[in-house]
Amino acid sequence: MLSLAAGNPWAEPILWFFSVTLGIIGCRVVYNVMQTSSPIYSSAYLKLSKLEKVEWDNRGFSTAHAIVVSMIAAYLLFLSDFFRDNETYGSVVFRSSIFSQVILGVSIGYFISDLAMILWFYPALGGKEYVLHHLLSMSSLAMSVYSGQGHFYLYVVLFSEITTPFVNLRWYLSKAGMKNSSAYVLNGVLLFLGWLIARVLLFIYFFVHLYLHYDQVKQVFTIGFYYLFIAPPALALMNLFWFYKVATDVEGAGY
Repeated sequence: MLSLAAGNPWAEPILWFFSVTLGIIGCRVVYNVMQTSSPIYSSAYLKLSKLEKVEWDNRGFSTAHAIVVSMIAAYLLFLSDFFRDNETYGSVVFRSSIFSQVILGVSIGYFISDLAMILWFYPALGGKEYVLHHLLSMSSLAMSVYSGQGHFYLYVVLFSEITTPFVNLRWYLSKAGMKNSSAYVLNGVLLFLGWLIARVLLFIYFFVHLYLHYDQVKQVFTIGFYYLFIAPPALALMNLFWFYKVATDVEGAGY
């Protein structure tokens, strides 16, 4: 793992604290922007109930986080050579950098913020499955940030967040009374295809990669090793369940 300062025992804890705090502050800033700007630019916002306005604003920072982390994940996974199978950077399972650490920390900050709101307004913003999803995500991210191991697998999962903006846009269009619009139809189709690719097929690739690199995976620290066979399968099952709901919704709408 790259260090901020060689021999400084406080460098990495400071990095973790900074990145997580940055994620929490970022969520708060976007939430405040949504609260301020939505009444001005959307007449639909004014017609919402108090809890619906909270969800509207909450989905704002959810979308912002998803766009940022999925774009960075796409860059690291597909455009850069950082996670490619070569010996330049060492074993892919143990590959990490200050940049990859910071982004994972920012995501922890997001999940802390979102989970706090889910619990505070429970169950208006999500039920038990959302709580479980966030706890699995937070614990996986925290272990990866702490150990510097398994960053590749975390970024594969974070890339699946590319579907979140479509989920949120679908909710926004619904609340704006645009269920019969072409935008709603197009978004539904893109959501279906995106979910199939990023949350179903990509997870198959995840497990194939895990199998092919098992010689490296078995060297991961003990808790992290077992967690690789607990959290990802659980998330995959939830993704399949939600994919079924997305497919049923799209089919029911006659797309």
